[in-house]
Amino acid sequence: MKLISKLLRKNTSTARIAGFVLSNFIGLAIIAGGLQFYVDARSLWASDDSFIKTDYLVVNKKVTASNLWDGGSSEFSANEIEDIKRQPWVRGVGGFSSTDYRVWASVDQGGRGMSTMLFFESIPDAFVDVKGADWQFREGDEIVPIIISKDYLTLYNFGFASSAGLPQMSENIMSGIPLTLSLSSEDGSRTKRMQGRVVGFSNRLNTILVPENFMQWSNSVLGAGKSEENPSRLIIDVSSPGDVAIKDYIDEHDLEVAGDKSGSSASYLLKVVTGIVLGVGMVITVLSFFILLLSMSLLMEKNRDKLHSLLMLGCPLKEVAAPYVRIVVAASVCACVLAVACVVVMRSCYVDALVGLGAETGGWWQGMLAAIVITVLIIIFNVISVSRKVKSSWR
Repeated sequence: MKLISKLLRKNTSTARIAGFVLSNFIGLAIIAGGLQFYVDARSLWASDDSFIKTDYLVVNKKVTASNLWDGGSSEFSANEIEDIKRQPWVRGVGGFSSTDYRVWASVDQGGRGMSTMLFFESIPDAFVDVKGADWQFREGDEIVPIIISKDYLTLYNFGFASSAGLPQMSENIMSGIPLTLSLSSEDGSRTKRMQGRVVGFSNRLNTILVPENFMQWSNSVLGAGKSEENPSRLIIDVSSPGDVAIKDYIDEHDLEVAGDKSGSSASYLLKVVTGIVLGVGMVITVLSFFILLLSMSLLMEKNRDKLHSLLMLGCPLKEVAAPYVRIVVAASVCACVLAVACVVVMRSCYVDALVGLGAETGGWWQGMLAAIVITVLIIIFNVISVSRKVKSSWR
């Protein structure tokens, strides 16, 4: 075995193998490092509203003085909604439905009470990630699940509560306090008393949200028949919230996007830059793969007569191919180890800074796993190529 290995590796080009190791190391380091940085940094722009799908926009028409004087409508027509649905960056569109009746809510805490007039809105359940019983309503239920804006709780705690001498409330306390809801038709002839329960707080939806089936039922029971009107706000599930094409469409059609979407733009930019980095790394890795493949082919071509003679003498195919397989494995593993070490060093340089910015860094192994998987694929394809080349020398 040692004699066969020494004989077949006689013409090995150390420079070509070193070139493969270097180029493969660079490619793997770029891919693994770029992927690891994306995993660690993406939480900086991710929403913490786990019950609302992340890739969405809430849009409405701009309300201007000229529109008001001209009698323009702030509602979206069926044709306008269909036009939005046809855009390539749109995955789904839903309309906001609002109450067609009056809503009063009251709460008692520590012997002190407060009541106020409210409004409810709903969106299709497909846009809400609350699962199970937390976001269900059936006719006959007495409890209505509610999602409210965090801004409303902040206004209560630091505006209303301090001036009215009422206690401040955390999210957990607010979620545990039952709300008494008084629902009545516009003429007051039909009324309902129900309980409300806050199941979530949103940084992104500036509204008071209830399940869609509750909205449909309550409007049918208490409403004045206006619930079928066109929506004045839309929620749009988009493929990339920061895409320039979306901004162009919004500006062209004179629409407004609710909330601050700078995080979405930064997240989109992070994805684009990561894609470019991964693409460059993949190109370098593929080129290094062909360098090794070409090196093995040239080496085996030089030793073609030796390979043929050994096979004709009855040497097993695996033993004849083993020296070249070992070269492939050793060179690939060496490049992978260097790349993983590079990623570890790189991550140690930036992870503290990301944590200081509030990022929830991902697991340390994603980038390394990518490097290992690519290395395994390179080894498999090269081993297959070596085996085929050895077989062809038999003829």
